[in-house]
Amino acid sequence: MKTSIILEPGKHHNVDVVFLIFPKDAELIAAIKTLRVAHWSQTQGKWFISKNEFDLSKLITVLKEKAFIDYSGLKEKTIVKKIDTKKETSKNKSPVAAEIEQGLTALRLWMAHKRYSESTIKTYLEAAKFFLMFIYPKPIQSVVNEDVVRYVNEYIIKRGLSFSYQNQVVNAVKLFFREVEHCNLDVDKLERPRREYKLPNVLSKEEVRLILNAHSNIKHRTMLSLIYSCGLRRSELLNLKPTDIDSKRNIVVIKQAKGRKDRIVPLSQKILILLRDYYTTHKPKTWLFEGQNENEKYDERSLSNVLKQALVKVNITKPVSLHWLRHSYATHLLESGTDLRYIQELLGHKSSRTTEIYTHVSTKNIQQIKSPFDDL
Repeated sequence: MKTSIILEPGKHHNVDVVFLIFPKDAELIAAIKTLRVAHWSQTQGKWFISKNEFDLSKLITVLKEKAFIDYSGLKEKTIVKKIDTKKETSKNKSPVAAEIEQGLTALRLWMAHKRYSESTIKTYLEAAKFFLMFIYPKPIQSVVNEDVVRYVNEYIIKRGLSFSYQNQVVNAVKLFFREVEHCNLDVDKLERPRREYKLPNVLSKEEVRLILNAHSNIKHRTMLSLIYSCGLRRSELLNLKPTDIDSKRNIVVIKQAKGRKDRIVPLSQKILILLRDYYTTHKPKTWLFEGQNENEKYDERSLSNVLKQALVKVNITKPVSLHWLRHSYATHLLESGTDLRYIQELLGHKSSRTTEIYTHVSTKNIQQIKSPFDDL
């Protein structure tokens, strides 16, 4: 099986670079050296190529027989040399009418005063903007329900966009026309799409153990272990502060998570030992997990790459994401006999219906069912 090399943009001594992340392999290192532009970072413990010298096609050509190149973490601008940024921007950027800009500004102000999270505001504004630009130059005051139906059919469905995106559009349009604009559109008659029924992705306990033990780097191991052991979302982990770890009460305090809700989750003794070792080594100040710069949060994309590296090391080829660890935590709790109501509290779910999905992926009872095939 070929080794995977993960490409990750970053900085080295204030210079933009592309890092090459892979398990130690003498043959690969020899091949990378033939590029004559790759260098080893003693401080960060990985190979890198200056952004100005980086050539993806050449890298793939040199390494295609020896490794898989995962460049999903790179933005297009990292790979392609800039030609004429201003010209390209002006060519691809559609102008937004003043009427739409005013409406979106009013929507932002309304959502801000209702204390919506910044991420929700951004999502709703973008969804509303695309709809309003689709129906333009039709005046906003003339919009009717048929315009929303047309947008769904001619834009969302035609482009194969997701059910969840369609749901976001409907929510944003409802909010915009109910709270900001008042016209012929009847928001109460706007229908959301029928819900998709997807089972959460769950790892076995053995797979989780392999992933959590893959890294020798204590920060990486602690971050992944804390996500699984407490069922955290990625943002919840990165927003933790050292004071949120209450070792006397054996709990982790998660503040202002999704839906602006606080909650507490139990802190295992094994994790507490790992956290103490990590704290002694890194001594974080503002955030529990900080990036390369002091008092700066650890980067979300870098955390995802930490998981990718672990998967490569233990040869797990499933498309595992950080959220799989949270799903696995909930399912393993359920299989060990934890009441569903407690799991709902630990995960911070508003509705028990959200938590009940884990009953469909728990294999504890299903495995006890005997197939009629066995009696043939």
